[in-house]
Parts: sequence; C-alpha cells; structure tokens
Amino acid sequence: MQIADLLMVCDRIEKIAPFISLPQPQKYMEINAEGKCLFPGVIDSHVHFREPGLTHKGDLSSESKAAVAGGVTSFMDMPNTYPNTLTQNLLEEKYSLAQQKSLANYSFFMGVNKTNLEEALKTDPETVCGITDDGLYFNDQEGILASHPEFLEHLFNRTQTLVALHSENDGIIRANYLKYYEQYGEDIPVNLHPLIRSEEACLSATQNLINLAKRHQNRLHILHISTQAEAELFDALHPPREKRITGEVCGHHLWFSDKDYDHLGNKIKWNPAIKNENDKNGLLTALLESRIDSVASDHAPHAAKEKTGSYKKALPGGPMVQHTLYLMMELYHKGLLTLEKIAEKMSHNVADIYRIRERGYIREGYHADLVLIDLYRPWQVTPNNLFYKCGWSPLSGERFTSTIMQTFVNGNLVFDRGKIANSAKGKRLLFEKIG
Repeated sequence: MQIADLLMVCDRIEKIAPFISLPQPQKYMEINAEGKCLFPGVIDSHVHFREPGLTHKGDLSSESKAAVAGGVTSFMDMPNTYPNTLTQNLLEEKYSLAQQKSLANYSFFMGVNKTNLEEALKTDPETVCGITDDGLYFNDQEGILASHPEFLEHLFNRTQTLVALHSENDGIIRANYLKYYEQYGEDIPVNLHPLIRSEEACLSATQNLINLAKRHQNRLHILHISTQAEAELFDALHPPREKRITGEVCGHHLWFSDKDYDHLGNKIKWNPAIKNENDKNGLLTALLESRIDSVASDHAPHAAKEKTGSYKKALPGGPMVQHTLYLMMELYHKGLLTLEKIAEKMSHNVADIYRIRERGYIREGYHADLVLIDLYRPWQVTPNNLFYKCGWSPLSGERFTSTIMQTFVNGNLVFDRGKIANSAKGKRLLFEKIG
C-alpha cells in the first residue's frame, strides 16, 4: 500500500507518483481521495446475468449496474442463459448485447455439453475467457460434467483453453436426496441441503477432476469450492500465473454457514451448498494460504417467488455481485483479511489465472479500472439501494463498516456515491495466448 497521486488519461493509468502537477491550462477533473483507499477494479469471474432469455431475473444492463455499484469493473458470464450458449454464433450474440448494454467490461464462457464438443473446441482463447459446464445439463438425465469422466477425457485431450467446471458428483447427490425424500417426502427441510449436496459429493468430484487435469496438463479452474477438504487438494507453492490447476471460493461460502438456514432458508440455497462453520473457516484459511486463488460471486439472481416453496421447488442461487467486495471488506475489519489480500484475490489473481490483458492491477499503462472506498463510512443493505433487477438480497439489513464511493471503468466514472454516474459502456476483455 502507498500514498500517491494517480493520473488517468482517456482509458489508461498514465502516471502514479507521490505528487503529480499538471500545467494550469490543461483541463482535468481532480478527485480528492485523501483518507480513502483505491483498489484495482474487481474482476468477477463467475456471474449469471441471465440475458438472453431469462431477463425477468436480471439483464446485462441491470446486473452490470449492480456490478459497478459493488466495485466490479469486469465480469465473466456463464452459459446457462436461454438458449444455452452452445454455439459460437450464440456466444457472439451475447457479446453484441453486452457492447450495447453493459457498464462493466465483459467476457462470456462458451458452454459445453454432450452434444457440442466440436463447437466448443472452436473457442478462441484470446477473445473468450474459457469453456464451462456451469449451470448446464450434460444430457437429459444428469447435469454435472464432472460425473462424466469419459467425455472429459475427450475434452481435456483436445483443448488448451481454460476449462472451468462445477465440481459435484451427481450420483452421490441423487442417493442423498432419495434418502431424505423417503424420510420427509416433499417437506425436506432446507437445512439438509449441505447433507444432500454433501462434502463427499464435492470432494470425490474435485479429486477426480484434478487427477484428470494433471494427466493432460490442462488449465483447469474449479468453480465455487465449498469445503475445507477440497481446498486441501490444491497447490499452495506456486503463484496462480504458474499454476495449471486453480480454484475459486465465493463470498457467500466465506460469510454464511449452515446455522444461517434457520433464519434465511431458501434465500441461501446455492449449489454447491453452504456448508458448516468448519468449512467456512477452512476456506478462509485456504484463501490466505493461497491454496484457493480467487474470490468470485456466483451471482445468480432469481425472482423472489422462485426462491419460495418447498426445498425441491426453490431454485438454487442468489444475487451477490453488488455485495461480495463488501463482504471481503468486512472480513478485513474483523482482522481476517488484509487490504492487499483482497486486491490480490479479487483482482490480481483473476487477471493472472485468465491471462487478462492489461487489467487487474493499478499499474501505469493499464486500463483505468478502479474503485475508491471509504474504509470507515458505514453502509447498510436496504431495498432502496439494491441495483439487482430481482429486487432482493440475502444480506438485507446487514450493516457494513466501509462504503464503495466511486467506480471507474476504462477511466469513466460510472458509479458515484450511490448513483450510476453515466452510461459509458464497458469493453470486451482480451486474453494472452497461452499454451
């Protein structure tokens, strides 16, 4: 951390120095950030912004507003929109929509399932963040690609593009569900969710994926790790840029535990499930030890009515992109994370894992994606300050110690003290060519 002036010119960071003086005739806007903290813009590598086809839940305009309000200047969106993003044409259509609508910078994962392997292999790793199964059904019977090692052998044998995977075992989940269904019928309590989508279901799938990726030397990224046991499988010896296998944790798995099902119920039903207190603490330890490399939101908004009803009926997922940085800042105030570690896990490492060009750091010559935070200005989550189209948050009423004051995307002030400042659009993320 340092005290310095920073000069932005157009979309770039021009200069960083203890003191910057500009000629008087030169036109510029000065922002007095004395006493505040400037972060690199958060790169959220795991969101579901719902457009096209599911825009009653969220869309690229509404959710990118929520993103910049939460200090997120770039995002990577998953393919479980409607239709699913399973062709290169559908993928490029999403980029066209984002170019018109998104306030934040953007990339979109190419989806992969049983039917489209050849199409997925056409993905350009310099213009697309990666290939994933997250949110998709592999076939009509089972949803998780990790349960189909034969197919993964074909995929890993033929691509060097980063593959990001949801890691749970369908068979174990199904057996657990049937056990509790026999006991409770349709009235399964939601607090059994972490026993249905259990540690065993996560650990067995993650172990198998890691072994497979090691054989093929693929770039594998495990999404939303939810157990301490899984986290212990990962390498802590190398920086993320040198790793072939990396992993992320989501803010809600670091914030909530199974104790919270009693008062929040289906609002915190995510897949993978929020587990117990030991897992929550173990995930934070793994983050600090660099076994887990990055933090994402898995922002997955649903209409409020879609989160109600029986355990089976209530849809998994929830809105988080506006608040994940707030959660991490609160962990800082509790003495559990440093400010440097937050920047590392939410910006630097994401840029390094995905090899994003000229983003993720506060460096001269890099794109001016920046977030200004008042560390000691309290802020409370209320329905009136939510930007989510779905209009609800599992964090409603939560009071935080810090406030996100301003967000800059490509040098444009897009969020300013609670309001969207202008409608300047983000840019498509580009990536280094890596074998």
